Amino acid sequence: MSARRWAGDLALGVRFAFAGGREGWTRALLTAVGVGLGVALLLLTTALPNALAVRQDRGNARSDITYGQDPLPKADDTLLVANLESTFRDKDIRGRELQPEGARAPLPPGLTEFPAPGEMYVSPALKRLLESDGGKLLRERLHEKIVGTIGESGLIGSAELAFYRGGRGLESRIDNGQVARIDRFGDPHPSSDRSDPVLILLVLVVFVVLLMPVAVFIAAAVRFGGERRDRRLAALRLVGSDSRMTRRIAAGEALGGASLGLVLGAGLFLIGRQLAGSVEVFRISVFPSYLNPSPALVLLVAVAVPAAAVLVTLFALRGVVIEPLGVVRTAKPTRRRLWWRLLLPLAGLAMLYPMVGMGRDSGDFNQYLVIGGVMLLLVGVTALLPWIVETVVARLGGGGVAWQLAVRRLQLSSGTAARMVNGIAVAVAGAIALQMLFAGIEGDYTKDTGFDMERAQMQVTVPREVRLDRAAAQLRGTAGVRKAYVYSEGYVGDRRDDPRITASLTVGDCASLRELADLPSCRDGDVFAVHGADDGDTQTAALAKGSGTVYLEPGYQDTGKGAEIPWSLPATLKPAASRKDMTGSRRNGFLATPKAVTSQVTPALTGQVYLDVDESVPDARDRVRNTTAAIDPLTEPVMWTSSRQSNRFASIRTGLNVGAACVLALIGASLLVSQLEQLRERRKLLSSLVAFGTRRRTLSLSVLWQTAVPIGLGLLLAAAVGLTLGTVLLRMTGTTVRVDWASVLSMTGVGAGVVLLVTLLSLPPLLRLMRPDGLRTE
Repeated sequence: MSARRWAGDLALGVRFAFAGGREGWTRALLTAVGVGLGVALLLLTTALPNALAVRQDRGNARSDITYGQDPLPKADDTLLVANLESTFRDKDIRGRELQPEGARAPLPPGLTEFPAPGEMYVSPALKRLLESDGGKLLRERLHEKIVGTIGESGLIGSAELAFYRGGRGLESRIDNGQVARIDRFGDPHPSSDRSDPVLILLVLVVFVVLLMPVAVFIAAAVRFGGERRDRRLAALRLVGSDSRMTRRIAAGEALGGASLGLVLGAGLFLIGRQLAGSVEVFRISVFPSYLNPSPALVLLVAVAVPAAAVLVTLFALRGVVIEPLGVVRTAKPTRRRLWWRLLLPLAGLAMLYPMVGMGRDSGDFNQYLVIGGVMLLLVGVTALLPWIVETVVARLGGGGVAWQLAVRRLQLSSGTAARMVNGIAVAVAGAIALQMLFAGIEGDYTKDTGFDMERAQMQVTVPREVRLDRAAAQLRGTAGVRKAYVYSEGYVGDRRDDPRITASLTVGDCASLRELADLPSCRDGDVFAVHGADDGDTQTAALAKGSGTVYLEPGYQDTGKGAEIPWSLPATLKPAASRKDMTGSRRNGFLATPKAVTSQVTPALTGQVYLDVDESVPDARDRVRNTTAAIDPLTEPVMWTSSRQSNRFASIRTGLNVGAACVLALIGASLLVSQLEQLRERRKLLSSLVAFGTRRRTLSLSVLWQTAVPIGLGLLLAAAVGLTLGTVLLRMTGTTVRVDWASVLSMTGVGAGVVLLVTLLSLPPLLRLMRPDGLRTE
């Protein structure tokens, strides 16, 4: 068969798709909508790597404070920068205070000039928040005059909350941690850590799981209106075309619909690209310019989708005989074979088996085997589901009228019913496997902080320039603060310079000190030597037996001389047994009440206030932040959490959530299109049943049963495949296999919920199709 003949037949099919009257146009439009939704999501997926890379590049370009960097001398091209990162409710705010030291000081990306003291530049999202009614509490903290907005080059996302404000007097606060002197923006030492094999495995599986349902929906979309199309093709046999030519013309019709879907998908992607600038999903936002797909990937999509339309159509027609007088499909179809359907998941397991037990210490996982194995397992769902649906519905018997109508329809077209739910089954199977993998390895990337969340939830470090007692009084008077534990902390040594023995010194009132140790008795003026901590008891005892004079903030050779403030220990030190404090650790050293230390000692200590916050008070945490900002503009409270998770692990989980939200939207939209197409095919049948007296409620229930039976079987299969894949992935990472039944049930419930929502949305069109005028024909 010549290529010219193939091209001619395909072109004829494309012509029939667009010039075949109302039927041809309707089918082409339905196919285009289904394919277009899938193409739009594919283009979005191909654009995500570039969007994430641009976000990272923007973040690196504005990097300023590098912890531990060598201090720079003041010059004409230096800038003082203070870190003012904060939080408002559950949103992070990136803030910087800038003080240029010369005419050539580096300007941050996104700014055209430096803000003066009392002025600030804000991101567009922060400006909208500050101007809204909901930003009243934040305006108390950020009360500077807004003189401009930060440009796109200085932000990592359209919804990012960020500001730059003018500062003064920062030179005395330089510590290369919160305040630093810089001569340029940008990260001079980008991270080059070796990638974690388990995290790479997670990324690979996430991409396969998110893209497989899209591919399944595109394959199903090109078969919309298949039965009517085959009946129309029978007319071609009357004018002399053979069966092969007819199949090629049918493939051409699918090619026409898929090509229109490519155009529609590109349009939907461009619309979605613009809308992305105003949407934030799981705290991730981008600018439209970030979403630029790779040209190579766009070309792959442009070629693969039409090619898949042709191949899927030819494959679907392999068992259909199109004759001049009709389509031989009403006869009992050949029973589907099981053996080759089982080969797909078995082959997938065989590809993954060599990597079982590798863990993270045996090198990277083979990405080709991972992708191939996961794909074959998920494709196995689409291969097994039609056989399972056919086998089960063939054995279903009597019941109510609605049930019998549904079962008979499923027995006549079980393949169509299975195709409708293939995508949701694949998505649920992949989601169950991923949730098992996330739950299994989460402990490796989540660490217990040890904080006692019952006693305190926030911590405020009070700088030495601020009187601790005044700051504590302001914090205690803040709405929502139940209790405040106040301490002055530092360390002492046995010598002025290069001490051999050191121990910690904590000053606080008796009530606060009892949170750190079991005190026999306590009154102002007492000093306690703490024992029973995990380490440091020997040094504390040695200092207590020394000359009686210790030195606060002793100096070292590599850091220069310290404050070297002498403090005389009292002749009598009361013993105290250490206990776990609010941070979950045990302290050693000395505990002292305020009257036991001199006026020289107190200013040299660092103030710490631990707060017990009443969460029932609205915005209690933000009120504490406002009070802290009033005490010292450069101070931000530390929010305590019971656990801390790896940023990279959390980012992958966030990416999964974003992608899953997009895939679920596609699933719902595609299922709705597919359901409407099925109802349109049965319009005359539904009208006939209504004309013969069938109640509309009965027909509506029959449509619900036609959806419920396949989706129930599909979800059972998805759960089985998902559990299998999840078990294999956990074995690959060397993790104990544990089934997270809550995740399994929740993922299955989400899939069922999407189908139920789609069914409810299709009821109004169904009621309109039940009118008697649906029997009219031309």
